[in-house]
Amino acid sequence: MGELFRSEEMTLAQLFLQSESAYCCVSELGEIGMVQFRDLNPDVNVFQRKFVNEVRRCEEMDRKLRFVEKEIKKANIPILDTGENPEVPFPRDMIDLEATFEKLENEMREINTNQEALKKNFLELTELKHILRRTQQFFNEMEDPSLLEEASNLLDPNEVGRVAPLRLGFVAGVIGRERIPTFERMLWRVCRGNVFLRQADIDDSLEDPTTGDRVHKSVFIIFFQGDQLKNRVKKICEGFRASLYPCPETPQERKDMAAGVNTRIDDLQMVLNQTEDHGQRVLQAAAKTLRVWFIKVRKMKAIYHTLNLCNIDVTQKCLIAEIWCPVSDLDSIQFALRRGTEKSGSTVPSILNRMQTKQTPPTYNKTNKFTSGFQSIVDAYGIGNYREINPAPYTIITFPFLFAVMFGDLGHGLLMVCAALYLVLRERRLIAQKNENEMFQMVFAGRYIILLMGLFSVYTGIIYNDCFSKSLNVFGSGWSVRPMFTGDNWTFKTLEDNRILQLDPAVPGVFGGPYPIGIDPIWNIATNKLTFLNSFKMKMSIILGVIHMLFGVTLSLFNHMYFKKNLNIFLGFIPEIIFMSSLFGYLVLIVFYKWTAYDAKTSKDAPSLLIAFINMFLFNYNDPTNKPLYTGQMVIQSLLVVIALACVPCMLIVKTLVMRRQHLWRRNLGTHNFGGIRVGNGPTDDEAGIIQHDQLAQNTEEEPEQSEEEVFNFADEAVHQAIHTIEFCLGCISNTASYLRLWALSLAHAQLSEVLWSMVMHIGLSSGNFAGFIVLSFIFAAFASLTVFILLIMEGLSAFLHALRLHWVEFQNKFYTGQGFMFMPFTFDNILEGKFDD
Repeated sequence: MGELFRSEEMTLAQLFLQSESAYCCVSELGEIGMVQFRDLNPDVNVFQRKFVNEVRRCEEMDRKLRFVEKEIKKANIPILDTGENPEVPFPRDMIDLEATFEKLENEMREINTNQEALKKNFLELTELKHILRRTQQFFNEMEDPSLLEEASNLLDPNEVGRVAPLRLGFVAGVIGRERIPTFERMLWRVCRGNVFLRQADIDDSLEDPTTGDRVHKSVFIIFFQGDQLKNRVKKICEGFRASLYPCPETPQERKDMAAGVNTRIDDLQMVLNQTEDHGQRVLQAAAKTLRVWFIKVRKMKAIYHTLNLCNIDVTQKCLIAEIWCPVSDLDSIQFALRRGTEKSGSTVPSILNRMQTKQTPPTYNKTNKFTSGFQSIVDAYGIGNYREINPAPYTIITFPFLFAVMFGDLGHGLLMVCAALYLVLRERRLIAQKNENEMFQMVFAGRYIILLMGLFSVYTGIIYNDCFSKSLNVFGSGWSVRPMFTGDNWTFKTLEDNRILQLDPAVPGVFGGPYPIGIDPIWNIATNKLTFLNSFKMKMSIILGVIHMLFGVTLSLFNHMYFKKNLNIFLGFIPEIIFMSSLFGYLVLIVFYKWTAYDAKTSKDAPSLLIAFINMFLFNYNDPTNKPLYTGQMVIQSLLVVIALACVPCMLIVKTLVMRRQHLWRRNLGTHNFGGIRVGNGPTDDEAGIIQHDQLAQNTEEEPEQSEEEVFNFADEAVHQAIHTIEFCLGCISNTASYLRLWALSLAHAQLSEVLWSMVMHIGLSSGNFAGFIVLSFIFAAFASLTVFILLIMEGLSAFLHALRLHWVEFQNKFYTGQGFMFMPFTFDNILEGKFDD
C-alpha cells in the first residue's frame, strides 16, 4: 500500500538472452509490459545494426497492408475488429506472411489495372455512342437549306456558289463541358472564322477511370474545308485534351457502327461487373483478418526494434540487454523469460542479473482506470523525481473539493454527476466503439474526475444552499420576522410603508439557533446578501488555502525522512512550518476565535481581522478604531512575529554554513586544525583537493553517468538557498492571496446563475395563461442550453483551470520537484488500442 503514495522502486538489470530464444523472450516481455530497454548502441547507425533487414521486411509488409487497407476503405467495406490479441508469429512464419501479402497485393494491383483498363475502354465506347447519336442529329439539321447556306457563307463568303457542301470535312469528339467557351474562341481566332462548330451537352455524367470522379462532357462536331484547316483543328483539339473519334459520313454506316458499339458496351459492362464482384470478394476476405495481420506485423517490428537496442557478445550466440524494471515485478519478468525460452524450444535459460548503479531510475506510478486521470493531472506539471512523494492520491480528494468550492451549485452538480455516470456506466460500450474524436477522448479519460467534481459540487451546493441560484427552504428559516425595538409583530401598515425591513439577529427564530445545514434560505431575498457571502467565502478561502499549504509543507517532511536529509528537516521543514504557522496559521485561529467569541448581541463590537493582522506586523497596538480580540494579544502576536522572522536566517544563512561545514569535514577526512596546528591523520586541504580532483577524473573516464558528485561551491549554494528562502517567504503571502480565487469564482458562478434565472427563466414564469405555457417551453429550452454551455462548460472549465493552478503552484511546490523522467515500458498495448506506435 505504501507504493500508492510514492513511485515504485526500480532496479537496473542485465539480461543475457540466447540468440535462438531472444525473439520469444522479448515477445513475452512485450506482452506483460513491465520493462524498459536501454539503448546499448547509441553510437551505431540504425542502418548498421544486426536486425535492420528484419525491420525493413516488417516495414515492407506494413506498407502492403496499408495499401490493402486503403483499397478496403475505398470500397466502403467495414474492417472486422473482434478485439482479438493474436500471438506474435515466429520468425520462420515471416516468409509465409510475406508470401501471403505479396500475393494479395499483386492480385489487388492486377484487379485495379484490369478494372482501370476496362473502365477506360467503357468510357471511350460510351463517348463514341453519344457522338454517333449527336452527329446524326447534327447532319439531320444540316440538311436544312438555310443552315447549309449559312455554313457555306461562314466557310468562304467570296465563293458561296462554287463550294459544294458534300466536300466539307469534319471531325467529331468529346471535351470537358467547362472548356467549351475557351475552345470555341480559340477555334474562331486560329481558323479566322472558317470553321463551323456544333456542340451539345451529354446529359449523364461520366466516370473518370483514373481518379474515379464524375465529370461532365459535351459532344462537338467541327466542319471545315481543306487539309490545312484540318491540321489546325486537330492541334487545337489536342491542346484542349479533347478526345476525337472516327465518325462515318453516311447515315447507314453510322447506324451500323452505333449498333456494334452498343453490343460492345453491354459485353464490357458484364465483364466490369464480374471484375468488381471479384475485387469485392477479395477485399471482404482481407477485411476479416486485416487487423490481426496489422497487429502481428507491428509486434514483430517492435520486437526487432528492441533487439537492435541490445549488444551481441563476441561469440554471436548471446544478446545482452539492460532494462529498468520495478522490483515488485521481478518474479513476473522471470516467469515471462521462462515462457519465452520454452516457446522457442531452447534448452539454455535466460539470465536476469540485477546491477548496482548510480544512475537515476525512471519514475513509475502504477495506476488504474480510476487513478489514471488524477495521475495525468500531476504528470502534466512534471514527472516526479524517483521515489518522491506522489501528489496524486491526495489530489483525488483535494482537486474535486477545491473545484466544488468555486462551482458550488446543487443543480449544476447533479447535471455533472448524471453526465459522468453515463460515461462510467457505459464505459465498456464506449471503449468498444473507439470514437476517435479528440474532445470526446479527453472528456472520457477524465470521467471519474468529472464524477467526483459533480459529487463535491452537490455537497458544496447544499452548504451554500444554492440550486440554480435559488435556495431550498427545507427546515424553515432560523430568523424571526419580528420588529427590532418593540415586542409587537409587524403589521400590514408596516409592510406597506417600508420597502426594506431589517431583521434583528438577536431575536431567536423557529429553532432558536442557526439553520441546521448550510446557509439560511432567507439570505436569498436579503439586500445585503453579497456583503454577508463575501465575508463568509473570503474567510473560508483563507482557511482552506492555509490548511492546504500546511499539508503540502508537511508532506515535504516525509521526503526528507525517506531520502535521509536530516539537515533539510531541521533547517528546512521546521523553520518553514513554524514561519507559516506563526503568521497564517495564527490568522486561521483568530478567524475561528472571532466566530465563537462574538454572538449576535456583541457582533457590533467585533474588531476587523484585516486591520488586526496588519497591525500585527507593524507592532501597532494603540489603534482606537480596532479593539483587541483577547487579553494578551500584544504579547502573543509580537512573539509570533519574532519567531517567524527568526526562522528566515535559519533557512537563509545557517543552512548554507552547515552545508559548507559538512563538506569541509568530508573533504578533510578527519583532519582538524586547533590554533593553526594540524591534528589528525588526514591529508591537508590542498592534498584533499588533489585527491578529490583525481577521483572525479577517474570516475569520468570509467563511466560518465556515475560522475555526479559535484564540487561544493559556497556561492552557488548560498544563492540557491537565498532564492528558495525568498520564494518561500514571499510565496506564503502570494499563495495565500491566490486562494482568494475560491471566493471570487464562487461568487461569479452564483451571480451568473442568478442573472441567467432572472433574465431568462423569470420571463417565462411571469405569465400564468396557456400562451404563457407555450412561451415557457421555448424559454426553458433557451435556459437549459445557456445553462449547459455557459454555466456547466465554460464556468466548469474556468473552475477546473483555477483548481489546477492551485494544485500545481500553491500545493505541489511545497514538496514536489517534478524533474524526473517517466518509465516507458516496452509493451504491445498501444498496438492493441489501435495506436500502432513502436
